[in-house]
Amino acid sequence: MMKAALLLCAALFAAGAQTRGNDGFGGIGANGLEFAQNDKVAMKSEDLFIGLKKIAVSYVFQNTSNEDVAGEVIFPLPPIGLQELKERDNNLPEDRDRENLVNFTVKVDGDSITPDIERRAVRFYPSAEAGKPVSGEDVTALLKEAGIPLTLQPERLFAALDALPPAKMQKLVSAGLLDIANELPGSDRYSQINWAVAIRYHWNQTFPAGARVSISHEYDNYPPGGVWVWKHPATDDEWQSETARRYCIDEDTSKALSRCREAYYISYILGTANTWKGPIKNFKLTIDKGDPRNILSLCADGVEKTGPTTFVVKKTDYSPPEELQILIAKPNFE
Repeated sequence: MMKAALLLCAALFAAGAQTRGNDGFGGIGANGLEFAQNDKVAMKSEDLFIGLKKIAVSYVFQNTSNEDVAGEVIFPLPPIGLQELKERDNNLPEDRDRENLVNFTVKVDGDSITPDIERRAVRFYPSAEAGKPVSGEDVTALLKEAGIPLTLQPERLFAALDALPPAKMQKLVSAGLLDIANELPGSDRYSQINWAVAIRYHWNQTFPAGARVSISHEYDNYPPGGVWVWKHPATDDEWQSETARRYCIDEDTSKALSRCREAYYISYILGTANTWKGPIKNFKLTIDKGDPRNILSLCADGVEKTGPTTFVVKKTDYSPPEELQILIAKPNFE
């Protein structure tokens, strides 16, 4: 896989003394539309736009059979862990409990539709393997029975937990959803919160026999990121080596990254396209890095610069990898 690492930080931003200390904040990953695995509806095109503030996707599907195909189209947000919300800052909307968290909108054949929005709780805890979170069974009923709201506001959650009678609290502990350190005060008492809130948008969709259907949607992007400290020449640092591999950072880009002070990590799951029939006939990815002085780095080939901040990748008969990883780093603009 070839590298696309694009536009270095301006040279006037001199690198100062570096120390390792990438203080970060969490955010939300991005995803494509999901549909039940089928061999009748093909994705004729996907036009994907990724920016720091917005993600927009336009699809054209074709039912290749002589029968209508109907089913549920789903746009899921990755689960948002309550333990992470407790422990660190997060790049989330100010009103975290609003129903349409990311202002998701969708059109079918040019007409706006209103998707159903479902908020569930799933078991979620840190994995010992590669530090990746693990999510599992639906525990919504357990929390609702205890009177715990499916909130993304830690303060609201702690207030609800503090109000629980001992029997209900013990039931959450016994179910493995909560660890309690009784000797600690306030929110620190809840030493481990083992669930996440999963939000999904969904609607019923019919793909008429032999016909094409266009579906477009967009939503606000809230990627994780934080303070960026990068050493060049590179040292024998496990985090820096893994970051260089994940985003295909070469020598010139590494040098430029040492002048930057903030970064965002955008993760977009492309593999959901493989639930449709065959490869994507025509695929287009547009990335907007937001400022001409920013660095954009990702693992991709065929990247073309189309504007001061925009870059495009085009593919034909494309079977995408599971996940697209994008790094956008900012210099100190002061």
